[in-house]
Amino acid sequence: MKPQGAKSEIISWIKTIALAFVFAYIITQHIVVNAWVPSGSMERSIMTGDRVVAFRLSYLLSTPERFDVVVFRFPDDPSKLFVKRVIGLPGERIDIVDGRVYINNSDRPLDDGIFVTYGDFENYGPFNVPEGHYFMLGDNRINSEDSRRWYTPFVERDQILGRVIFKYYRGFGLIN
Repeated sequence: MKPQGAKSEIISWIKTIALAFVFAYIITQHIVVNAWVPSGSMERSIMTGDRVVAFRLSYLLSTPERFDVVVFRFPDDPSKLFVKRVIGLPGERIDIVDGRVYINNSDRPLDDGIFVTYGDFENYGPFNVPEGHYFMLGDNRINSEDSRRWYTPFVERDQILGRVIFKYYRGFGLIN
């Protein structure tokens, strides 16, 4: 190979690698967020040690809805990413009685049995969710450090990084 050809080849490789880094940066900073779940707080839906991918653009034109599983910055330490389920929406009153969640003084608890592991029969609240904030709970309520126990119990809208779309590592699966 001629010296000029080798130089051209090296420049081509450098451009390709630089472009790959630019695309990776754009994807991870603006399109998806990858998070690791170190505890059993979301078990049945997401197991200890699973990794999840959340779509950052999910809430570009909408807001989080009840039961969405989201990745967010932990209110008490924004350097940490948490994965929990949205339970309380802005302006709602949350009461937890015998481990069941009641919204706005309803007579009926949330129908969350499809994904919740019960066992925590304690009472919490009332929590009045401020505008622009959300109340988060783990699916494994007895083993979850969530809004019930945080110093700052509510997650601001801009701390929510994206809606979880799938999990991988220990097992692949879509998250609903």
